[in-house]
Amino acid sequence: MAEQIGFIGLGIMGRGMVRNLLRAGFAVRVWNRTAAKMTEFVPAGATTATSPADLARQCDIIIICVSDTPDVQAVILGEHGVLAGAPAGALVIDMSTISPQVTRQLAAALAQKGVHMLDAPISGGSEGAARGTLSIMVGGQADQVARAMPLFQAMGKAITHVGDHGTGQTVKLVNQILVVVNMLAVSEALLFAQAGGLDLSKALEAVSQGAAGSWMLSNRGPQVIARDWRPGFTVDLQQKDLRLVLQAADQMGIPLLGTSTVFQLYRTLQARDLGSDGNHALAKALEQLAGLEIGRDA
Repeated sequence: MAEQIGFIGLGIMGRGMVRNLLRAGFAVRVWNRTAAKMTEFVPAGATTATSPADLARQCDIIIICVSDTPDVQAVILGEHGVLAGAPAGALVIDMSTISPQVTRQLAAALAQKGVHMLDAPISGGSEGAARGTLSIMVGGQADQVARAMPLFQAMGKAITHVGDHGTGQTVKLVNQILVVVNMLAVSEALLFAQAGGLDLSKALEAVSQGAAGSWMLSNRGPQVIARDWRPGFTVDLQQKDLRLVLQAADQMGIPLLGTSTVFQLYRTLQARDLGSDGNHALAKALEQLAGLEIGRDA
């Protein structure tokens, strides 16, 4: 008998992930803190739950994709949380980006009830969530990774088991360092091209296939040029992740100069109420310093 899947969190990422699970033929029960977001999935075949505990009682595998560490803690450990309803043998997969240390604590709490856990944070933005092309980095036991693999394959393309509990989250923080420092480079390069009077689209075309090419350059560079600040991932969420990175780096005693700089630049955007812009709006912080705007017609 096929396992019943539960999904908690229907935000910018979760929405596309649920749709891909439904398209792949999985039976999916959903719960979201804002209940109205659940209704659109019912015509596609999803059923709804009244709480995380209610969902967990009726599901074999429970996927969580919410915003921050306290949200995951509340969803799992709260009065009506997953832990209150999940039967022994169930599997909880946290696909949020949260503290590796807290992840290990949650895995231990679930294990006391005989419930398995994987931390499986994701990368690829809302586009990857919608297309089913996410990168998924997984921490936990190999047998549970194998159990979850059909679900991961419905939602993503690059699925890597990186180690034990907490390592998925740690690798995700590695990913976020690369994302934001790369976006800083993209922003500086486009600012330089703008000041140099170049055709920005031609310049992007010229460099994107060489050694300077990257996902951020190819996907976010054109958005910056078009001044399209719609989020694949918001500044506010990016800052949450960078806070996790810098806290972990502080505990490790290592310097992260580029990441720290980006964190401060994003803070200037938040001070201007731009936290809901896409993370590529980092370019706006540099524009403010330079006194010019990047754009096709500028």
